[in-house]
Amino acid sequence: MNVLTDVLFMVLVLVPGIPMLVFSLECIAATVLSSFRQTVLETIQRPRIAILIPAHNEASGIGATLTDVMPQIQTGDRLVVIADNCDDETAVVARSQGATVLERFNSEQRGKGYALAYGLDYLEQDPPDVVVVVDADCAVAAGVIDQTATLAHQKGRPVQSKYLMEQPAEPTPKDAISALAFLVKNWVRPAGLGVIGMPCPLTGTGMAFPWSVIHHAPIASGNIVEDMQLGLDLAIDGTPPIFCERADVLGRLPDKDSAATSQRTRWEHGHMQTLLSQGPRLFKEAISQRRFDLLVMALDLCVPPLSLLVALWLGSMVVLGVLAWLTGQWLPGIVLGLIGLLMGTAILISWYRFGRHQIPGKALLTAPLYILWKIPLYIAFVVKPESQWVRTQRD
Repeated sequence: MNVLTDVLFMVLVLVPGIPMLVFSLECIAATVLSSFRQTVLETIQRPRIAILIPAHNEASGIGATLTDVMPQIQTGDRLVVIADNCDDETAVVARSQGATVLERFNSEQRGKGYALAYGLDYLEQDPPDVVVVVDADCAVAAGVIDQTATLAHQKGRPVQSKYLMEQPAEPTPKDAISALAFLVKNWVRPAGLGVIGMPCPLTGTGMAFPWSVIHHAPIASGNIVEDMQLGLDLAIDGTPPIFCERADVLGRLPDKDSAATSQRTRWEHGHMQTLLSQGPRLFKEAISQRRFDLLVMALDLCVPPLSLLVALWLGSMVVLGVLAWLTGQWLPGIVLGLIGLLMGTAILISWYRFGRHQIPGKALLTAPLYILWKIPLYIAFVVKPESQWVRTQRD
C-alpha cells in the first residue's frame, strides 16, 4: 500500500508539475534575459520572395490584409492568394488589389494545409528563395515580410513572427484573459526559448520558409492545427523554427461567444491531440538523434493550454490535501504548491513586462471565471474531440 501511495503522490506532483516548471522557466527567461540576446541580421542580398495567402470566404477582410502586404513587395516578389473552396467574392477582391489568385475547389480536402500545398505546387514552376505565409484575416506590420524572409534565408530555417490577438471593440473580461493567454503562448514563451537559443513552435500567420525546406514538407496533413504539426515535422527533419520578435502580426478575437468558443475549441483540441500524438514521437527522436533542441521542443509541447494546466494543478492540490490529511505526508502538496506559486509569479511578471499596456490588471481577477468557461471545452475533448477544420466566423 505504501508503494502505491508513493506512486500516486509522484504522479500527482509530476503530471502538472513538470509542464508548470517548463512554462515558468520560459516566461522567466523571456522577462529576465531578453535584453541580453538580439538577433542580428547580416547584410545580404534580399531573397526572392513569394507570399502565399490562403483564404476561405474572406472577402470582407482580405482587402485590409493585402493593403498591409502590398507596400512590402519589391521587384521580383510574388503575391499569391489561394481562394480555397470560396463561395463569396474573395477572388474578385484579391485580383482587384493586384494579387495573383488561384481558385481551388475540393470539398473533401478542406483547410489551410491543403490550400498551401496547392500554392506551393504553383510556385514549383519558378521557385522563390523564400515563401512567406500570411493568413487572410490579420494585420501585417511594416517590415514583417522583409525581416522574416531575410532571417529565413540567412539561417536556412523556418521563421515565426510574433502573432498576437487584438481584443474586440467592446472587450469583456473573458476577452482580456484570452488575449493574455494568447500573448503568453505566442510571445512570451517563444521569446524565452529564443533567449536560450532554442527553437519555437509555429503558431500560424507570419511564417517564412526557405524554399529548400518547404517545397517537400508534408504540409497537407489535414491536422486542425496544421502549423504546429508542420513545425514539429520540420524540426525533426533538422530545420527547427526560429522566433522573430521584431515582426508583428495581429489577429482579432471574435466578438460573438459562439465564434470564440468554436475558435478556441479548434485550437485547444488540436493542441491536445498533437500533444498526445506527437509528444512521444519528439521524445523518441530527441533520444535517437541525440538532440537537446528536440528535447526542449518536446517539453514545450507537453505544456497544455494554460487554463487546463491551472485546472490540473487545482485538482491535484485538492487530492494531495486529502491524502496528506489521511497519511500525514504533506511534502508533496507543499512542493506542488510552491511550483504553483512559481507559475503564478511567472504569469504576473509576464503580464507586467509584456501585456500591462493592453490588458488591465483588474481583468486578472476574472481568471477563475475564464477557467470555468473553458471546462466544457475540455470535457468535450474527452467525449467528442474536434477533428475537422472549421473556419472561425468573422464579425
